[in-house]
Amino acid sequence: MVLICGANRVKGEDIAFEPAKLLWLIQRDFLQGKSVQEMVDEALRQVPNKNGDRYIDQVNQIRDSLAIMGDNSTAFSLPQPHLQRTKLCELKDSELEPSYVSKRDQLKELVSSITRPKLVQGKLLNGKEFVSFLEQILEALNKGEIPSTGSLVEVFNKAIVERCLKVYNEKMDVLGLPVDLEKLEDWHEDARDAARELFDKQHFGKHHASASVVKLDEEIKKVFRNIMLTNEYQSSKLCEARFSDCEDQMDHLQILRLPSMAKFNAGFSHCNVSFEKECVGPAKGNYENRMNKMLTRSRALFIKEYNNRLFNWLVTFALVMVVVGRFVIKFFLLEIGAWVMFIFLETYTRMFWSAESLYYNPAWHFIVGTWETIVYSPFLDLDRWAIQICIFLLAFVIYWRCYGKRKRSGRSLLPLYNRGSNRPRSD
Repeated sequence: MVLICGANRVKGEDIAFEPAKLLWLIQRDFLQGKSVQEMVDEALRQVPNKNGDRYIDQVNQIRDSLAIMGDNSTAFSLPQPHLQRTKLCELKDSELEPSYVSKRDQLKELVSSITRPKLVQGKLLNGKEFVSFLEQILEALNKGEIPSTGSLVEVFNKAIVERCLKVYNEKMDVLGLPVDLEKLEDWHEDARDAARELFDKQHFGKHHASASVVKLDEEIKKVFRNIMLTNEYQSSKLCEARFSDCEDQMDHLQILRLPSMAKFNAGFSHCNVSFEKECVGPAKGNYENRMNKMLTRSRALFIKEYNNRLFNWLVTFALVMVVVGRFVIKFFLLEIGAWVMFIFLETYTRMFWSAESLYYNPAWHFIVGTWETIVYSPFLDLDRWAIQICIFLLAFVIYWRCYGKRKRSGRSLLPLYNRGSNRPRSD
């Protein structure tokens, strides 16, 4: 017979569930020369079921459920109390076999040592109350209102698996996505180890623990696959945003009002650095290839247009200086110099130099260096302030032309235009 003596649980402590104590009480006549423990082990041993008999499977399930209590079971044997078995209830202790009485007293001490007070709804039960409670439990078990030991273990371990998955998810949520794949895998291993450590502390039963561990690993793998997909999506989204920003920046540098190779190189370098720093995760390798191709294409296009745009700016600058020298400051030498520059750029270079020979000429390199020094420097970006500077110069010229006082006395050292003279002409 099997006696269930009750469960031992510690309230408020997060420890593994300790199942009820089982006492295997066997009459010595049934031992057949075996020890009590050998008898119990043989009774709980699985019976082969090659034909798949449903009833044998059910009995094996019961054996498996009882075997879960292996660490909490005790086997005990009693000798035959008396030869007259039909009158056992009428016999006094003095009439029973002394060996039986001695063993019975040992059994009482054993039961007292392994039994803990039963707490039901905050109340400790006495002996009579416990018997009544046990009768109700047995009646509910017979009616199927209480799950079997096997199903109870499955439900309990399922709750433990869900709790461990929650611990895994909480640790993975701390990691902000996207991240590099190596870092994600290291974080996953740490979170998985924490979940397994919790499971080892709280799992129920030896035989069901291995199946629950497999279930826990499968669930963790599913969650990790979803996290990896999310990480790839977040990485692609972030790298795509950084790539689009760099692409817009390169497009903006292509249409500078005042073309500057130094400014293009500065923007190029800043774009590279920001992309390397902010684009992380598994999508970085793919976007790095796209980024390199886009930057190489932008640089080639800028260099191709740079010399042509700079040449056009020099031609425009020569015409502006012609207008300024003739109509604004009336400086004859400035106008002549501007005309010479304009004619040289528009005629001589086209007649005697090709575009390639002009752009590789040392004089052109000097012009480019001077232009870069004026247009862009760490202290002044003339492209950003070109409109403001032009407005300021225009206002200054208007003020100088309209309100500035010109000195009438003395002759200028520079050749200026003369509108007329009061001296009469001589024949």
